[in-house]
Amino acid sequence: MPPPPAARPHPPVLPSWLCRTCAAPWPCGQARLLLLHEFGRDRIALSIHLAALYTAAVTDLHRLHPYEGPEPGVLFQRFLGWIPRRP
Repeated sequence: MPPPPAARPHPPVLPSWLCRTCAAPWPCGQARLLLLHEFGRDRIALSIHLAALYTAAVTDLHRLHPYEGPEPGVLFQRFLGWIPRRP
């Protein structure tokens, strides 16, 4: 499914995991909307995709900031905690 016509891409800049478009921590709000649109109703595939990215982000951010980097729980919420759950 293509993104909405007015949507600009919001990819991450690695290894900092900031949004290339708006400089917010990735996935930023717009990236989340685009991901929801891309994956549609397949929340399992979205979860698997973001879990892999979460793992990469934990590794990258720990290498960049071994003592003051984000806590894994905060990153988990940032990458996976926002995904809508089925009712």
